[in-house]
Amino acid sequence: MSTSHAVVVGGGIAGLAAARELARGGVRVTVLEGSPLIGGKLRVSEIAGLAVDEGAESVLTRRPEALDLVRDLGRGDDLRAPGTTSSAILSRGALRRFPAGQVMGVPSDLRALAASRVLSPAGLARVPLDLVLPETPRGGDVSVAAYVGARLGREVVDRLVEPLLGGVFAGRVELLSFETALPAVAAAARTHRSLIGAAQGVRGASSKDSGPVFATLPGGLGTLPGLVADDVVAAGGTVRTGATVRELRRRDGGWRLTIGPTRAPEQLDADAVVIAVPAAPAARLLKADVPAAARELAGIEYASMAIVTLAYPAAAFPRLPKGSGYLVPAVESDPERGGRGVKAVTFSSVKWPHLRDRDPGLIVVRCSIGRFGEERTLQRSDTELADVAVAELAATCGVTGPPVETRVTRWGGGLPQYNVGHADRVARVRAAVADQPGLAVAGAAYDGLGVPACVASAHAAATRILDDLRSREGADHGAEGTRAQ
Repeated sequence: MSTSHAVVVGGGIAGLAAARELARGGVRVTVLEGSPLIGGKLRVSEIAGLAVDEGAESVLTRRPEALDLVRDLGRGDDLRAPGTTSSAILSRGALRRFPAGQVMGVPSDLRALAASRVLSPAGLARVPLDLVLPETPRGGDVSVAAYVGARLGREVVDRLVEPLLGGVFAGRVELLSFETALPAVAAAARTHRSLIGAAQGVRGASSKDSGPVFATLPGGLGTLPGLVADDVVAAGGTVRTGATVRELRRRDGGWRLTIGPTRAPEQLDADAVVIAVPAAPAARLLKADVPAAARELAGIEYASMAIVTLAYPAAAFPRLPKGSGYLVPAVESDPERGGRGVKAVTFSSVKWPHLRDRDPGLIVVRCSIGRFGEERTLQRSDTELADVAVAELAATCGVTGPPVETRVTRWGGGLPQYNVGHADRVARVRAAVADQPGLAVAGAAYDGLGVPACVASAHAAATRILDDLRSREGADHGAEGTRAQ
């Protein structure tokens, strides 16, 4: 198979992971990344002399794909666990512990829910009705807000489920799909009349492993793409940056890619292509030869957000934070309702002991700003966004004085929205792509936003391409044998 050439469009973690599997499968691989840097939403840079992630900072350990990749790269011993995963929620004017036993905000323990005081007395009184209400009819997909609200009341949606999903998707619960945004709960809800019972079922079926829920790398998770790219190159592959693919067309049993500016286009032929870019550019590339997939991909919306990273002297905090951070529900943070605009705060130096050890005199904090539809919030300048984050920490944590250094990272159109009907949409995309030999798609737009899900999609795409190339080579060898006779 060494004569086969595959091109991976997109140098994010999904594209790089797919390229690595293809290269290790004996395929000559070229990765084309349009931006100057590989890694997509995984990026690390220094602030106040410390390497701190600008995008995702950890992987979920309950899924094996990302950890397996790190171990396959020979870096398993480098993995770092958080010092704490205890988090809070800003609700009804105070920071409160998340209730024990919740599954993505869906409660399974009513006593723990009451003890948390996250809900008002009226909101708390509404929740147990779920245990006696008749089954909520559910044919096709529905929104998170519709189903969870019908079972548990609106306060559970607004003050527990929404802030957790806001941290993952930066989305709106009125639009997000119950099936794809809360897949484990949605599946359990098909066999439980009560949603509380479904959450209890999910917790009962989950692993009893008491190990850490998250893991990262000592130099930041943003170092992972570079490690994967190095492995691709070591296996004989090529990784190019600043190489924007403008067109993809079927040609002579393979594919022709047009790269670069219209005034000086470059053409590259491949036996197979993996498209590992966001939905909009993927739709543009597929429009000519796979229009059905292109139409579906064009319908996937994206949310923008910004991460404001602040480095404070430890003395700026009247007392050091004990938890890893806190979430802010939209009903508390929406600027249109008088809120401050921050949706999540991570005390990075508390969450990651290796970061604190490198400079005990600094506390690094990351503040996330922006939800789907909040374009006006993100139209403010970097200075204004930093001021929003500083005001949030002053109001909630009593932080005094200015930060030592500030960094604002904007992720425009960074998070795909898994809105109602998303699973069916993805199935239609894959069905259309499956009709095209030597073509596969991968990335966050399909089956999950986290790094493990992206790596899983890369594995599926690479497997499809390797199987297709092997079947073609087998057919060619068979034809050659027939001619020789």
